[in-house]
Amino acid sequence: MCGIIGYTGNRDCVQIIQSGLGRLAYRGYDSAGIAVCSNGDIDLRRSHGKLENLIARLTREPLRGHTGIGHTRWATHGRPSESNAHPHRYGKFAIVHNGIIENFLELRQELIARGHEFSSETDTEIVAHLISEYYTPDTGFAGAVRAALRRVRGSYAIVAICADFPDEIVAARLQSPLLIALGDGENFAASDIAAVLAHSRRIIFLEDGDIAHIKADTVEIQDITGQPVQRPVKTVQWDISAAEKQGYPHYMLKEIFEQPQKITDTFRGRILEDEGQINLDEKTANLEFEKCSRIQIVACGTSYHAGLLGKYIIEKLARIPVDVDVASEYRYRNPIITPQDGFIAISQSGETADTYACLKIARERGSKILSICNVMDSTIPRASDATFYTRADPEIGVASTKAFTTQLASLMLLAIHFARRRQTITAGDARQLLNALRSVPHHMETILETSDSVRSVAQKLLRASSFLYLGRNVHYPIALEGALKLKEISYIHAEAYPSGEMKHGPIALIDEKLPVVVIAPKNATYEKTLSNLQEVKARGGRIISIVSEGDDMLPRVSEHAFVIPDCEEIVQPFLSVLYLQLLAYHIADLLGNDVDQPRNLAKSVTVE
Repeated sequence: MCGIIGYTGNRDCVQIIQSGLGRLAYRGYDSAGIAVCSNGDIDLRRSHGKLENLIARLTREPLRGHTGIGHTRWATHGRPSESNAHPHRYGKFAIVHNGIIENFLELRQELIARGHEFSSETDTEIVAHLISEYYTPDTGFAGAVRAALRRVRGSYAIVAICADFPDEIVAARLQSPLLIALGDGENFAASDIAAVLAHSRRIIFLEDGDIAHIKADTVEIQDITGQPVQRPVKTVQWDISAAEKQGYPHYMLKEIFEQPQKITDTFRGRILEDEGQINLDEKTANLEFEKCSRIQIVACGTSYHAGLLGKYIIEKLARIPVDVDVASEYRYRNPIITPQDGFIAISQSGETADTYACLKIARERGSKILSICNVMDSTIPRASDATFYTRADPEIGVASTKAFTTQLASLMLLAIHFARRRQTITAGDARQLLNALRSVPHHMETILETSDSVRSVAQKLLRASSFLYLGRNVHYPIALEGALKLKEISYIHAEAYPSGEMKHGPIALIDEKLPVVVIAPKNATYEKTLSNLQEVKARGGRIISIVSEGDDMLPRVSEHAFVIPDCEEIVQPFLSVLYLQLLAYHIADLLGNDVDQPRNLAKSVTVE
């Protein structure tokens, strides 16, 4: 969730680092800082709050140098403050760090006993002190970093500079993403491609245990024992313009409107419509998940909701039992998983710490591992047997939209593939489902044209202090996702229930002040849901419904009804969630909230 950039080369580094931090701001942060090698010393500027505060300070107190590091911090150890902001400096060294040093208290006490004084509450600062402890003319800069990291337990992406080596940076990675970008007479280290893409497309992705010694014209990578290792140079294809707002007031709204195209991109080349088949890459096809006795799906947040919907679709079409777990629970409950099970890890960023930890458990127990991810060559795909990439392009808004719907599209293609391989559906059935899926972008574009009318409904709901979302079957995960979106960006309490569970508690909440958002297009459970809503109406609840075109029953009991086309059930979740995304967006925007960077949230959760 924190952002890192480092630079060494022939240009003044401050503006480069400052611009890179701006590209990383979407990840969420509460402080920022820059350190540079300057005149035989290390000069440092840090600020609490937004990056603009740091920029203002740099205007008042300029920095100059050709080697430096920068960081946007999301507080883990120690409150948000200038003293806890990165970079942390001690003696001749300054470092930035993402991750958590698990044994920092033990190391801190040891260092205090040796006469060290600390200026922050963070776990990160102890690494700068350790490097200083191990630094001698014989060990050198990189050797001191390597020796210090042998003492550390936990996860880290670290980039360090040293006053004695003003033309070098050292970068190290363990269970936290870090990459090197290769330039012409200059090189970069960063936690995210977005920070460096304006300068280079040639990327080296560091692996766990790598320590890179970076100069302007060379990069040497070793493992923790000092043995040289080779990592491939990869060329990144996507363009930085994909991360621009392109005239929209917020990234989130832009990304909502991008969904028809991104779903088209996810389908492209993967649907063999005439044959009723899915064209998967060789690695994914060779996993033969359709032969597994069970599939386990693990994810967090929005990706977990996609996994829940995947369970409904895979079980219905392919008749394979599917379990879905929240990653932070799965990793600590000693799960039962065998080599006969298939394991699917879903992560937008590919760096979600809890999901990655679960993947490692599945790996240890011999399961086949397939990841669904949006970021090429991120940690989770690299640790998987195969990856189904969602092709959503960079998602900047913290509240996920296009990543979610492309995850749904991916899961539905996989479900149809498994079903055809198992012969639980016919080629004709598959063609019908695929034809329906290919209609999704067109239907979404039609709904997006109603955005202004959704805003009018949102205007009437601003004073509500709580919302209840209801859905059955495939619409229950969509209800969960709708409630999450509202909570994330509007800060209004919302919770979701299966419609049939309303009598088991939530009905006690219903009164004339409570908006009840119900997802009830025509399907096998429609009449049951309609019956539930009659009880809501009898108690004065405000019903906001999502209904199928031609429904003349549910709109009668609704304060407002959003209409989706009468379509196949496999299509309905894409259209229902689109209305819920727009509703949450417009409520948050009308309330004046920071839609793209909601409080207390970060885009990528790379620590527990």
